[in-house]
Formats: sequence, structure tokens, C-alpha cells
Amino acid sequence: MSEGSTVQRITRLSALGDVVDLIERSVRAAAPDRAPLAAALGRVLAEDVTVATLPPRAIALRDGFAVDAAAIADAGPYSPAPMPVDAHSVETGGPLPDGTDAVVPVDAVRQGGRYAEALVAVAPGEGVLAAGGDATPQNPLRRRGDRLRDIDIAVLAAAGVAQVLSCQPRVRIICGTGKRTPMIEAGLAFLARSLAQSGVLACGPQSGTVEDGLRQSDHDAIFVLGGTGAGRQDASVRTLARLGTVAVHGVAMSPGETAGLGFINDKPVLLIPGRLDATVAVWLFLGRPVVARLAGGKIAELASVLPLKRKVTSTIGLTELVPVSCTGGVAEPLATGYLSLTALATADGWIVIPAESEGFAAGTPVAVRPWS
Repeated sequence: MSEGSTVQRITRLSALGDVVDLIERSVRAAAPDRAPLAAALGRVLAEDVTVATLPPRAIALRDGFAVDAAAIADAGPYSPAPMPVDAHSVETGGPLPDGTDAVVPVDAVRQGGRYAEALVAVAPGEGVLAAGGDATPQNPLRRRGDRLRDIDIAVLAAAGVAQVLSCQPRVRIICGTGKRTPMIEAGLAFLARSLAQSGVLACGPQSGTVEDGLRQSDHDAIFVLGGTGAGRQDASVRTLARLGTVAVHGVAMSPGETAGLGFINDKPVLLIPGRLDATVAVWLFLGRPVVARLAGGKIAELASVLPLKRKVTSTIGLTELVPVSCTGGVAEPLATGYLSLTALATADGWIVIPAESEGFAAGTPVAVRPWS
């Protein structure tokens, strides 16, 4: 934005990589707290999660009879072996008695009166979970910086973990334009959902003016949607410049060129264009890195490599997000530049064309990333 101007004009486009580097250098992690495990889904761990040796002693993995495997090593369907007189009936999860090392299934034992015969031999350790087979203190179940998934919550609960030290940053969402169109409302809702899915406590969308929202202090970061362009009513960048600092206005990315980044009291403020395709791109390229830094974690990139169905071109100097559909084992580019609602809705994922590339030829292997 040029100095002294009443219009938010972009004087230069900052390279996307430089803006991400600025985020890495300048955004600090939010303070962690101890949260009940049931409320920690999506949060980023602030310490390793370790538990005592589980199980503390060998247990049965099936219902049957605990035996010393060597005692029935010759058993077979045509030559049953007498069960040891000290064979013990055990249930799944029950401890193995001393002197036993395997569990014979119930249906592999023939019982009659006072005797029992094994119809099969078992190997030492068969049907048994050894002490420490689930977990040991030397091997954390999850590590610092990991984001807790549904399966992690289940595993930690099964291991008896009740609380975890984790980060849940607070991000305030502000509407940067006075005109709440369906496009703006959709973008605000998209940001709120995306933040929540990332383990963030999303506050808002904030009612009132941009200035009112920027003056709030009960947050770790602020996302402002809309008002980043050069329109007569656009003022998000100028308002941030007056109340804090604008580090970047204009990013060499497509869509989303009018995005910005600044700070108020060392807390990051991400300025996001109001067009939905730009909102999506800025979230994926810049919003996620901000959240990852706030949470003390990292971005999990889950991508499938597919060949391009047809060529896609791009402008040198712009990092470009391209939606693709994936059918028949190939990725088909759906749009570049402006990404229509149809292109976004029919896409199975997205690819990135680096700033130094003019595009990709047909057949080029590309990394297709899911929307979430």
C-alpha cells in the first residue's frame, strides 16, 4: 500500500515463499494447557504422551486354555494330546498364569468328564499379548507436535490417559466488509469450519467494525475476510496499518493476490480477499502455516501422485493453485486464475504450480492434495 494514499494500492507482490518464511520467523506458539482427552480432538500435543508398560504382564488374546506350549507340541486332530492337569481356562484380556506361554482356543480342546485333549499344537506366544505388547514408557504413543486424530483419542483412552497437554489457539474471525453477501458469508463459514477442523477455537465472525475487532485482545491471531482490494469501500489494510503494522500487502499467488499479513502487539493478522476461490487459496497457502505455528505443530500433507490428463499453463512469478478432478487414474485441471464455483465443487483436490514454472505438460506426475 502506497504511503499517504486513501486507496489500498499494492506496490509489489511478495513471493509466497517469503511470506511463509515470515510466518515461520514471526508467529509464536500459543500457550498450552491441560485438556480432558475427550475435548482434545484436533489439538496439537505440547509434550510426548507416554504410559506405563501395557499390559504389565502377559494376557490372553482369545478365550481358551493357558498352557505351556511344549506340553502339547505333538497334538493333532488324529493324535490328541492330553491337556496338562494344571491347564487354566482364561478369557480374552485375562492374565496368563505363571508357567504358561500360549492359549489353546476353546474349539481346539475336546473335553469329556475329567479329561481334556488338545486337538492342535500351539507355538509359544500364540494367542498371547506379551507384557509391553501394547505400550512401553520408552515409546511414546504420540509425540509433541502431533495433531490428535480420532484414532489417537481412542488409543489414549484405552491406555488410561485422561488429560493431555496441548495447544488450542484462539483465532478471531472478522468480516472486513460492510456488505455481507452470500459469497462473504460462505467464506466466513468456510474459515470457521477450517479452523475448527485444525483444532483452533474460532471466535466469530466478529460483529461490528474491523477496527473494533482488531482492538480485541482475547485471541492469538486474527483473520480478516474482505476489504483487501482497491475498492472505494475497502479499508482492512489501512485500518491494520493505523492500529498495528502491515508487513505484506500483495502476494504473488493465484488466486488471492490481494492477501496481506501484519501484526498487532506481535499477534499475526491475516488479511484474506473476500472472493471464495481466493479465500480457499489463502487459507491453504497461508492460513494453515499460521495455525501450525500457533499450535506448535506442522502441516500434514497427504497427497496422491497422478499424471495430468492435459497440459496446464501458468504465469511465471505466481504460485498458482489449480483444482483438479481425478477419474480414471489421471488428474484433469479444471481452471486457472479465477476458480469458478463449478470448478471448486467438482474438484477432487488441488495441485500447486510453483512460481518458477510456466506450467506442466500432459502426463506430468503431480501431487494432488485433498481439500481438507
